[in-house]
Amino acid sequence: MSSEKFIKNKTVLVTLISACAIVIVSLGIRQTFGMFYFDFSTDLGITLSQFGFALGLQMLLWGVFGPWFGVITDKYGGHIAVSIGFVFYLAGILLLYSQYNTGLYFVTAIGVLIGVALGATAISIPVSVVAKHFPQSNRTLAMGIVTASGSFGYFISPIFVRYSLVENGWENTLLIFAAFIFIGLILAFFLTTPKNVVGGKINDNQTAIEALKEAFDNKSFIYLTLGFFVCGWHITLVATHIPVYISDRGLPEWCTVTILSMIGLFNIFGTLTSGYLAQKFSKKIILSIIYFARGLVIAIFIFLPPSPIIAIFFGMAFGFLWLSTVPPTMGLVGFIFGTKYIGLLYGIVFLSHQVGSFFGAYLGGVFHDLYGSYDYAWYISIALSVFAGLIHLPIIEKQVPRLQTA
Repeated sequence: MSSEKFIKNKTVLVTLISACAIVIVSLGIRQTFGMFYFDFSTDLGITLSQFGFALGLQMLLWGVFGPWFGVITDKYGGHIAVSIGFVFYLAGILLLYSQYNTGLYFVTAIGVLIGVALGATAISIPVSVVAKHFPQSNRTLAMGIVTASGSFGYFISPIFVRYSLVENGWENTLLIFAAFIFIGLILAFFLTTPKNVVGGKINDNQTAIEALKEAFDNKSFIYLTLGFFVCGWHITLVATHIPVYISDRGLPEWCTVTILSMIGLFNIFGTLTSGYLAQKFSKKIILSIIYFARGLVIAIFIFLPPSPIIAIFFGMAFGFLWLSTVPPTMGLVGFIFGTKYIGLLYGIVFLSHQVGSFFGAYLGGVFHDLYGSYDYAWYISIALSVFAGLIHLPIIEKQVPRLQTA
């Protein structure tokens, strides 16, 4: 092996490992905010609607700033975008820890600062950096590995946070979060963006504006964007409100930790499986199956009598489907439009995801405050599953003419 090839392979490996560690930190912390609600309610006087709004705003800003961080990534490199994001993340955690942690300050900390941070540190930017290093033949599998790493963060964080909340209290748990975020900030500088984009035209003079116009003129991009709205609604409704829902159903508290941990554990298998299958079969069909399956799992969860066994089943089944949408979704973006502006274009698709996340988090709390249950939120979730399953079917899995004639 030549020294140049060895250095290249080493750079790809370091980038892949760094991206995996970054999403473990970012998504692992973000996944557990719902577990803090009872402490925030008791100590800070935060209502469920306020909490849902703050987390909904977090999701919305995560999506709004995703494309901007995508532009930074495509132009200056992922290490710049992610390091900026972790600075915002650290500021949000420290403000939440401080004495100025009620009312507007609470929303600013957990909603605004951490929301902006997630636009750079969560899935989209680390995955887009990794995507630039791999050819079409194994790109979705590499993206699946990074996404599965975030799932590992989902798995271990609820267990750790439950222990830390009991032993250390919520304030000290936030300080531990700050330490992990600082480690993530260091890891950001090991993300390397290749100079020549893999899988597309190296001398492609397309501008970012032209890339956006090309994407929005393509109906498949619109369908993909609309479908990802549903994914955001689903996962944020569950991550934010499952602790209160479990309490409402009279189930023991350990069911909440178990569901969140099972989601993380089985999401590892789900994302790796979808990443692998997306290389072999139609990506749009895989996405349709995932969304239809989500609707079925939710229906089983809410209509059968509550029991720990059903709760565990839900965590396992929904976990397998949790982020399994990401590899085929980003794979379609990269295949149809190339990878030069994949950070920007996936950022647009992900913005739709986060708009769905905002409504899932916020309206879940509103429905509960108004009607005393989450029934309407779950009914909407099932209807949206059917919508998403259908909207992916018209997608045409074909490269744009610009790449076909390259």
